[in-house]
Amino acid sequence: MVVIPRGRPHRKLRKGDVVEVRPAAEILATLDDKGCLDGVPFMPEMLQHVGCRFAVDARVERACDTIGYSGARKMADAVLLGDLRCDGTGHDGCQAGCRLYWKEAWLRRVGEEPGERQSEQRESPLGDAHATLADLSRATATVTREGSPIYRCQATEFVRATTSMGWFDPRSFINEVTCGNVGIVQFLRVTTRLVLEESARRLRIFRDPVRPRGDGDAGSRPDQKPLNLKAGDLVQVRTQSEIESTLEASLKNRGLLFDREMVPYCGETRRVLARVDRFIDDRTGKMIELKSDCVILDGAYCRGYVSRGRWFCPRQIYSFWRESWLRPYDDRAQ
Repeated sequence: MVVIPRGRPHRKLRKGDVVEVRPAAEILATLDDKGCLDGVPFMPEMLQHVGCRFAVDARVERACDTIGYSGARKMADAVLLGDLRCDGTGHDGCQAGCRLYWKEAWLRRVGEEPGERQSEQRESPLGDAHATLADLSRATATVTREGSPIYRCQATEFVRATTSMGWFDPRSFINEVTCGNVGIVQFLRVTTRLVLEESARRLRIFRDPVRPRGDGDAGSRPDQKPLNLKAGDLVQVRTQSEIESTLEASLKNRGLLFDREMVPYCGETRRVLARVDRFIDDRTGKMIELKSDCVILDGAYCRGYVSRGRWFCPRQIYSFWRESWLRPYDDRAQ
């Protein structure tokens, strides 16, 4: 049985705190035989950050459920560090680029003695079943009878590793401010929009700001040839009306969704971060192989400010873009 020694009085990590990722041996000692702590997997992609220092970017107080769409969920004693993202090396090259969740037990504040723990003395609920480095690799996938792998990662385990907060739990909104995730000005801006939109929904006068005007089959616009974009290319996001002309009623173009969180990027100039050919579906654990153009843009992700059920979500999930929604950047037109 693992006993965590008594340390200084526990203070939860806040945005801006500088921490160091604990040694691998200490982290493995917190994991069960499935490589998890409280249901959160410690993945092979995270080992490269052992011993490094990062600033806490956010606590996981209100994160959106992209599996069952049950609303906001809380991950206990977990934070996000900087913009650390999964590089997919331990999951057959998944290119989703999800942010990594870090349990506080895997971290220590800079300045803390190496052997000191942040929490008070308690018995570990994990018993003696600790993970090994080999366990981390084995836990990333299982093979079905048909021979196809089903992957397991922090995204696929999200619901099992969190508790539901409902859509409008008032404490979770207050926690966003008290833990430092959100400043008071941004908090008031988002909650005002939330109240106005929910009122409009109840009065049945709410209209989605994205209005499809196409058939969803506009793989290439009349004025656009395949761009064959690659990482580093500079592009300009087309106007909202131009993109809407490529969408079917489901707000999709050849299966790819254009939603409200992408609207603020319309008209902006962004650099292509990567092409996306494959990613793990967090609902099924299956690898999705994309057969048509898809890219992610540097800094273009869901900010959790405008969509119902995503208010203040810190996951910053990358938006996927069709080439037909972009145009090559021409500085001569500026």
